[in-house]
Amino acid sequence: MNRLAFGLAVLACISLAIMPAVADDYTLDIFGNANMDDTIDEDDVAHVEGIIEGINDATELADANYDGQIDEADIAQIELIIAGEEKELTIIDYTDRIVTVSKPVERVILLNEYCADALQMLGVQNKIVGVSNPITEYTYLPGLSTLPALGMAKDPDLEAIISLDPDLLITWWSPTVSELAETLPDSVTVVDLSFTKPENLTDELMMLGYIFGKRDDASRYIDDFHGKYIGLIKSRTEELSDEERPKVYVECNKPYKTYGHTTGAHQSINLAGGRNIFSDLEGIPIVDPEAILERNPDVIIVGAYTDAGYEVEDPSKLADLRDEIMSRPEFADITAVKDGKVYMVDVNLHYGLDYLLGIVHWAKIIHPDLFVDLNPQEIHQEYLTEYLGSDFDLDEKGVFVYPPLEVTV
Repeated sequence: MNRLAFGLAVLACISLAIMPAVADDYTLDIFGNANMDDTIDEDDVAHVEGIIEGINDATELADANYDGQIDEADIAQIELIIAGEEKELTIIDYTDRIVTVSKPVERVILLNEYCADALQMLGVQNKIVGVSNPITEYTYLPGLSTLPALGMAKDPDLEAIISLDPDLLITWWSPTVSELAETLPDSVTVVDLSFTKPENLTDELMMLGYIFGKRDDASRYIDDFHGKYIGLIKSRTEELSDEERPKVYVECNKPYKTYGHTTGAHQSINLAGGRNIFSDLEGIPIVDPEAILERNPDVIIVGAYTDAGYEVEDPSKLADLRDEIMSRPEFADITAVKDGKVYMVDVNLHYGLDYLLGIVHWAKIIHPDLFVDLNPQEIHQEYLTEYLGSDFDLDEKGVFVYPPLEVTV
């Protein structure tokens, strides 16, 4: 069963409704990041010194110890953060809540299934004492899938959570995070992280790197994996003219439900070298089938919410779904259908750190000639083996795209 089999299909669809899809630069939302860049280092010490001297402008994050004033004590806190010796770390979470985390963190409740890969990657999975229900289905992370199940992020088992005596709870159900924080004992720090919005992913991973003292592991993924493949794709697509970009229609979790220009899916199409045929719309509207025919996409990508993922061995159900879509009478004259360029892609590859794998698949689908050497399965296996430390073998199990993508070495 995949991540969305727990009734999250609509929410996951909404999760793509963000922008931009990929950010080259980001601000690390930790107090102590005085110069508002992507790390805390001696430059932040210098910036605070400049603020004290009246040379530099004060910034929100310059108040490193979060006591309401910027002074020498903030320099001392920044030095402790750089050395990894701080006793507290104050952050701004996804809901713009200012949260102070006591360190070291020893017992974690993980209600954000999209964050599971991140904690595994940082090597702190042994600190997790309970998880949301979807994580118990993550067979590619066996150490997490056997932990106590605590319900869903929107409605967790509070008694069970309290009984596990956590000091940190990571959730993603933003509408109720404040209520959850107020309900739990003061000893439990609640942090809301998205891990569904690509422009926040590297920021949130690095934030966890600081919280758990695993900055080097976070940097390794950001620089050596994320940067490598995003850079490769951008280098081949960002200079393409409109005429060189195939027209793309992406369908969400319902027939004719698609993505407008305010969504991450739109940005992913652009990054992969395509043109979103509904770039004039906003959000995730349901469109008239005639509008799809009129705009005549060259490529159709459909998010597979079931019958795809790590536990799937037989692609026949995806093949049936593809046939069903291609057999829609209103699609008969669409170029993508005539040319057989209709693809089913596991939607779970667009949430969490593995969102990069989704973009790799889209790039290969949209520009097979431009990315003839790109091997999505090989990159996926690299992610599992080298960054998650998982022994899951994609040659033995797992279906993530249909039809299969050809690779020429």
